Amino acid sequence: MFFDAEAATPLPEIPTRVLKECRLRLKQNPGKDVFEECTRIVHNYLSGEPFEAYKESSYFSRFLQWKWLERQPVTKDTFRHYRVLGKGGFGEVCACQVRATGKMYACKKLEKKRIKRRKGEAMALNEKRILEKVHSRFVVSLCYTYETRDFLCLVLTIMNGGDLKFHIHNLGNPGFEEERAIFYAAELCCGLEDLQRERIVYRDLKPENILLDDRGHIRISDLGLAMEIPEGETIRGRVGTVGYMAPEVINNEHYTFSPDWWGLGCLMYEMIEGHSPFRKFKEKVKREEVDRRVRKDTEQYSEKFSEDAKSFCKMLLTKNPKQRLGSKAGAVEVKAHPVFKDINFKRLEANMLEPPFCPDPQAIYCKDVVDIEQFSTVRGVYLDTADDTFYSQFATGCVSIPWQNEMIESGCFKDINDVEPEENMVLNVEEKTRYPVSKTKRSFFYRLFRRGTSLTRDRAFQNFQNGYQPDFQALPAGKPTATSQIDRDPWGHHQEAGSSLLTH
Repeated sequence: MFFDAEAATPLPEIPTRVLKECRLRLKQNPGKDVFEECTRIVHNYLSGEPFEAYKESSYFSRFLQWKWLERQPVTKDTFRHYRVLGKGGFGEVCACQVRATGKMYACKKLEKKRIKRRKGEAMALNEKRILEKVHSRFVVSLCYTYETRDFLCLVLTIMNGGDLKFHIHNLGNPGFEEERAIFYAAELCCGLEDLQRERIVYRDLKPENILLDDRGHIRISDLGLAMEIPEGETIRGRVGTVGYMAPEVINNEHYTFSPDWWGLGCLMYEMIEGHSPFRKFKEKVKREEVDRRVRKDTEQYSEKFSEDAKSFCKMLLTKNPKQRLGSKAGAVEVKAHPVFKDINFKRLEANMLEPPFCPDPQAIYCKDVVDIEQFSTVRGVYLDTADDTFYSQFATGCVSIPWQNEMIESGCFKDINDVEPEENMVLNVEEKTRYPVSKTKRSFFYRLFRRGTSLTRDRAFQNFQNGYQPDFQALPAGKPTATSQIDRDPWGHHQEAGSSLLTH
């Protein structure tokens, strides 16, 4: 559309040669990188004089206001907490809702004493940092982190459709139709590709860790065992779940991303057959025997498998990691297998394909609350000031991109930015006063932002660059108003005076 001669006038900053090459690539080999050079040229142009002009505009004041709100402290009172959804390694997972926007999330609570007793500080911090780094449609997003007296909390994408283990073993006959299994495997390929692009190996691919959303799309969750691999290096470590660990992991050999392709083979097999390839569902067998089967035995295939599905599993479950599917070209090689002949990956990555199964919005795809086992009380472990450094590294508040998406999706961004004409928001920096505005009934968010504009642009920008919170003592003194208490509470705890957003 941009290069249609009748529909648009090309930007004069982009050379004619670049335009011609871009048009040609759009016809011959379209892809994500078609506009790369155009983007670079426009970015370089905008970073000069236009950006200097932007910093003097009211839009820059808006930007600083948003960053100020984004950096407000996050506590348990930021959320309403609902039923328990399940258990993690260090604590429960429950549903929660942001009070100010109504957005639902899943809150993964890590008990501080349990972490300390099991020396899980590095694992918890590693999961938090990896989740912050990865922004993928096929991996759960981390939106907030905060702490309470007893817990460290990760606030994540809520997945109301349950996990694949529940669907495989609790709804009808064990396993899925092959079409459904192939669709999930395709989305898993995309998720693993996004992780590997960030040099991250997942290492714990199993049905319990694959969750479904409201529409039936899957996301990878629980990145506690994931690890970042430096460029050109390998790692080792005997970690994972019995029956899903690759032979090279069991043997404690060096590897890069090969264990994840093995895990995809195990998962594909279980989705079709109804049990994992080397251990039947609820089979009583020792760990050593399962490990022996993984290293030595060949998996058995029933009539449930088509030839393509059988070939796909066999190539992923190759014992030698150097000969395994995906070992040479990664996800590109896996996606090219004939089992995915009916999958358009570009449309899949753009969220344009409908899943073969859509969860019932009235159903609850997890165990009843009374059937979820309670954690035992941790005794003999005491928290002290030495733990505070770890807690401060973990509980850092909002994660920018998911938080910004929440503001857009909930309508808060539009509500605030459309509240009055631009000229009424311009700040007179020299006099440190606002232009007069007619007194009209304003929303909670509007009043919050008006309070933020009391900071001068220069001071706010300096605070933003240095990572500081605004100095509220520096705000100009004035006659207290009926909304001053609400202004001090940016997350809507005083709902009776708030806008309709707070009661959504």
